[in-house]
Amino acid sequence: MGRADARRAQAQDSRRAAKSGGIRGLFTWKKLLGTFFGIVLLGMGAFGALYLYVDVPAANAMAERQSNVYKYSDGTVLARTGKGVNRQIVDLDEVPKNVQHAFVAAENKTFYKDQGVDLKGTTRGLLNTLSGKGKQGGSTITQQYVKNFYLTQDPTVSRKLKELVISLKVDQKKSKDEILAGYINTAYYGRGASGIQAAAQAYYGVDAKDLDVAQGAYLASLLQAPSQYDWNSATDTGKRLVKERWAYTLRNMVEMDWLTESERAKLKFAYPQKPKPAAGMEGQAGYLVEAANKELDKQGVTGEDREAGGWTFTLTVDKKRQQALEKSVDDQLESKLDREGNKIDATVQAGATSVDPKTGEVVALYGGEDYIKHYISNATRQDYQPASTFKPLVLASALENESKTQDGSLIGLNTIYDGTSKRPVVGSDTPFAPQNQDDRSYGPVSVQKALNSSVNSVFAQMIVDVTPAAVKETALALGVPDKNFPERPAVTLGTMNASTWDMAGVYATLDNHGRKVTPHILRSAEHRDRTVNAEKPKREQVISRASADTVTKGLTGVVDAGSGGAANSPAYDAAAKTGTSEDNKSAWFAGYTPELATVVALFGEGDGGRKQVSLTGTANSGRASGSGFPARIWADYTLGALGGGSDKTFDLQDVERGEVPAPPTPSDTPSEDPTPSEDPTPSDTPSETASETPSETPTTPAPPTSSSPPVTQPPTSPEIPPQPGEGDGQPGERPGGDGLLGQ
Repeated sequence: MGRADARRAQAQDSRRAAKSGGIRGLFTWKKLLGTFFGIVLLGMGAFGALYLYVDVPAANAMAERQSNVYKYSDGTVLARTGKGVNRQIVDLDEVPKNVQHAFVAAENKTFYKDQGVDLKGTTRGLLNTLSGKGKQGGSTITQQYVKNFYLTQDPTVSRKLKELVISLKVDQKKSKDEILAGYINTAYYGRGASGIQAAAQAYYGVDAKDLDVAQGAYLASLLQAPSQYDWNSATDTGKRLVKERWAYTLRNMVEMDWLTESERAKLKFAYPQKPKPAAGMEGQAGYLVEAANKELDKQGVTGEDREAGGWTFTLTVDKKRQQALEKSVDDQLESKLDREGNKIDATVQAGATSVDPKTGEVVALYGGEDYIKHYISNATRQDYQPASTFKPLVLASALENESKTQDGSLIGLNTIYDGTSKRPVVGSDTPFAPQNQDDRSYGPVSVQKALNSSVNSVFAQMIVDVTPAAVKETALALGVPDKNFPERPAVTLGTMNASTWDMAGVYATLDNHGRKVTPHILRSAEHRDRTVNAEKPKREQVISRASADTVTKGLTGVVDAGSGGAANSPAYDAAAKTGTSEDNKSAWFAGYTPELATVVALFGEGDGGRKQVSLTGTANSGRASGSGFPARIWADYTLGALGGGSDKTFDLQDVERGEVPAPPTPSDTPSEDPTPSEDPTPSDTPSETASETPSETPTTPAPPTSSSPPVTQPPTSPEIPPQPGEGDGQPGERPGGDGLLGQ
């Protein structure tokens, strides 16, 4: 080899040696270790900066959003309301301890010892997220709570890092019980249920406080895959997996000494109930919720308070009686209507309110066909006249004021009045001469008989004897609202405005021996931060017991021998009054037993509720009087609400019989006989057909009776003009009132 070749070989060897030594020098252990620690320090610095930068945020909107729950008096759910979320937040101490442990056993056995994070699980989750493998696994309960309560469900790296930092901070600031409570209240369980209270109701129909350990273990198992593990919709694989998850949860509870082996051996899989749609506002629920909300406003729980959610409202409504009332309306009315094919039937609206006369609690209410279809509550609306259901209040005022007839006789049930149709009242500055039903004249008739047959002319004279002002005072004290309530003789026919709710309170007060009964539907309102117990209404004595009991006695006659015969039953003792307003626009039946006061009414409603129309022709049955559909609904409901009947009877004291004047002596007899009545001896059962057009001009002189002095010639007063508020003012029509007359 020449020198040149040797030099070239030496140069190549030198280059190879330099290259080899350079690589080895770069990857020495010292340099590798230094680089590793540098990266770790850099990561720690970045995490430290992130820890300082990320604060615990305010709760997200969905985490705090709750529904409100309305319950029947027995605690069963009536309705849920809220902004698209079914959640009620409950305190942890309301959840049984073994159910709490079931959630920890299922999700995070080390929960009570860890620092709020699982680095291994979080790292796995980050890698899964970066590689697109889906959701992370292995998060602690604290991390899941942070994700639900403070963050979102977005599977992003930034959200995962925030979750890690916030979890560490939350674990330092909050107790484990606070974190666990937040977790079980924010988790989604399927079936539209967020939080353990809604889940307990959705899957087992109980409150969270009543869950047992087997049920709690199932709900805890659900959280891994709510839709896949819902037993009623799960595939065979899903059912197998949820059973395995349930068993795994219980094994962990045994391992953690939260359950003994013998206790575990006795437990059976807790099969959930079939799914039910969330209780909403359809049917009668909306009317009940609306009535409760009106009362809540008065109690200081405003619409803004309710909008925030989280309330449990317990109503006074008895679920069984509510169902009985709905069934009675369906059986006695709706089943007979043709709402699609009959224009009159399409206008018929029914309303009812039933009250416990001892407490004032509304035990049942019927607001209409369906709240979704007809939002106006027929139970509480005040735009129709109560008609002849007002007449007993005229008698009550006469008794309370110890009023006397025109000839000085004390008014009571036996007092005789002139029942001549279209008889002009005596002693009033406002002329009034109402027509009786069918223009029937009764001649001399007792107050009891006048109640039975709802004789307009008798009560027209009676209100004059008492004075309209005194009658109004009594009526307002009993609970009639001051709506379109002029102090005129025509109000004796119930020409003011009132609802079935109002009149149920009035009749319940009569039932309660004159001690005021104010209907109310709210029992309690409970929130985590506030409890409102319904204010108990005052129970003052508004009329004497003797006055109230005398009216009750009179109204038993209406049931036994008058227009309320549909309610006459050997199964219960009843007192009642019918009413049918002008032009048959409303028909009423107001009655009570010793245990229950109920008012039922029909309303003719046209033009979307903007117009009142006649009920005549309802279900092709002619005039829809109070003694018809309303009475039959009342009787059917009362029988059911009383469980088939009751042996309780009215306890009546000091019933006022009134005075009957002695027959006139020959010297008192007028020299010229008055025009005789067309029908001086009518039957006890009034006709169902009414005349709609009573004359406003008196055409028949008043015969001599205890309430009208004898006359020798007909009065010559000019034609009586229509009175505002007492009719539509059309010529030839009577000035308002029931007069439909005697019903």
